Amino acid sequence: MSDADDGFEPYDGDGRNDGNDGKDEKDGKDGAKETRDTRGDGTPPPRIPLPRASVEDTGLPLPALEGLLTAPEPLRLPHPVLKSLLGAWALAACSAEETAAVEEHLGACGSCADEARRLREAIGLLQRPESLDLDPGLRTRVLEACLERRPPRIPVPAWAASYDAETARLDALLQDFGDGEWHAPVRLRWFRGARETTRRTTVAGVIAHLLAVDGLIAVALGLDDPLLPGDQDQKPDARTPAERTEALWETSRFPPTRAVRGPWREQTHALVRTVSFTGGGPGTLPIPYGDFELPLRDAMVDRAFECWVHAEDIAEAVDYPYAPPAPRHLHGMIDLAARMLPEALAARRRAGLATPAPSRHLVSAGSPGRSLRLEIEGEGGGQWLIPLDSPGAVGSAEHEVAHVALDDVEFCRLAAGHVPPEEAAAGQLGDREAIRDVLFAAASLSRM
Repeated sequence: MSDADDGFEPYDGDGRNDGNDGKDEKDGKDGAKETRDTRGDGTPPPRIPLPRASVEDTGLPLPALEGLLTAPEPLRLPHPVLKSLLGAWALAACSAEETAAVEEHLGACGSCADEARRLREAIGLLQRPESLDLDPGLRTRVLEACLERRPPRIPVPAWAASYDAETARLDALLQDFGDGEWHAPVRLRWFRGARETTRRTTVAGVIAHLLAVDGLIAVALGLDDPLLPGDQDQKPDARTPAERTEALWETSRFPPTRAVRGPWREQTHALVRTVSFTGGGPGTLPIPYGDFELPLRDAMVDRAFECWVHAEDIAEAVDYPYAPPAPRHLHGMIDLAARMLPEALAARRRAGLATPAPSRHLVSAGSPGRSLRLEIEGEGGGQWLIPLDSPGAVGSAEHEVAHVALDDVEFCRLAAGHVPPEEAAAGQLGDREAIRDVLFAAASLSRM
């Protein structure tokens, strides 16, 4: 069968069909006639066209490259326009032509070059990968470095250092708040009986709460009572922390405004200054909390703990990160809570909220009794033996009936009433009722 018969048409040498069924002729190099449907050796042409010849193989001169590799002529723009483009140029938002025009101009204009450099440096600050917020531990490191070089004439007592640090951290968080943040809603949480209790307020309301409760220490030290401003002839108010808070909320604008920061800040400074000037001493001055008392040294740690807890409440309300206290301060807070657990457990027993101690285990004050080993993990942790049968008993490893392990920050949040007791323990071993009673007693340490 011929090529015409099978439906295919022959191709010429450059891949084009001549439309004449291969009957045209062309001259060969030797002048002889050669049909288009055969090669020089009489074989038919290929169905697929051969590759085109390169211009480099023809011996002809190559095309001129002039104009192909030269950069386009930059735009000619007046100085005011070029100056207005510097911001976009610093952000890499100019077109290629505008970029070339600006960069050519910067080589000849010193003022624009200086402005461009400043803009580029500013853009670099805005695009830094790390956070622009100061390291929470920066203040502590700076103070330690300063005190190493020049110790203070009047040092802050060690038991007041955590209060000094936590109030300073909270004050640093508050300093840039606008009106919107000061009125952001905050839910105070604490544990009462067998369940969590809450109270809604604002950021300003939380600071007013801290002001009112810190006033218990201020009154004991002879400072002004924030509930009786300018009228110190009256008897100082010695109600419970919750009652003092409610009284301050009722007598001030409700909800309180950002103006509460000033009195709170001045009071914190006055407390630290007063305990420092009085020489610190053992810190045994009793501080009444209404239904119980704490010595001054423990009351300052207690106030540092509550300041941190409520600072986290505020940070959560404004969606801002907030780090835990320094490990040595965290350890002091945990130690105070561990020492308060036996009395809290006894109070729950008297209220019928904890398992009664077996009569055979009742011990006199100072005697060893059943104990629970409280293991707190983390940099601020340690181990404590908690007497289970009497607040005056002594913890004893020989009479250990249970062992419970918690993370340091998790334990503090349990003691603040922010973690359910059933979900707090990371590890438990031994008497389940004793473990449950101690965890619930830790949660009962919390208060408004």
